[in-house]
Amino acid sequence: MFEPVTLITARLRVRPLEQTDARAFFAIWSDAQAMRYFSFAPMQHAHEAEARVEKVLQSAANGEVFVSAIETLDSGEVIGGCDLFHLNAQCRRAEIGFSLQRRHWGKGYMSEAAAAVVDYAFDIAKLHRLEADIDPRNLASARVLERLDFVREGLLRERWIVGDDISDSALYGRLQRDWRARV
Repeated sequence: MFEPVTLITARLRVRPLEQTDARAFFAIWSDAQAMRYFSFAPMQHAHEAEARVEKVLQSAANGEVFVSAIETLDSGEVIGGCDLFHLNAQCRRAEIGFSLQRRHWGKGYMSEAAAAVVDYAFDIAKLHRLEADIDPRNLASARVLERLDFVREGLLRERWIVGDDISDSALYGRLQRDWRARV
């Protein structure tokens, strides 16, 4: 369902993830503050990131997921990722998720990259619906989703347990027909 493509925005290149990107993602996945709202604990060793990237690339090879590395156009530095996963092909539905190195927070990069991925999802992949599942305490991710016209549709109490932390899930959705109305 998902084809590997490169998306270009004003400041970014959203390109297919490569095994060599594991080091850049380890910088995110090992940062306790950046991982505070993730569904897995911060990584301790680089080989954990290498294994995760390898596993995700296997799913991407058969079109089950769209996984990306976000690069800045000016430096080519990999600063994060924006992915589509949990695909339900029959319902043409997938989940969107993203991560960004902490030193790049607050610069609008994720809104820019995620907007390109949303356009890809609705225009190229022909999805009917996108969903996001975030910790409701993650106000920055909520703002990104709301800027992209996702609607908060519900709350699942105590859905995640990561280490000793139990957290809720705020569920967001966006429909293709709403996207079409804005394009």
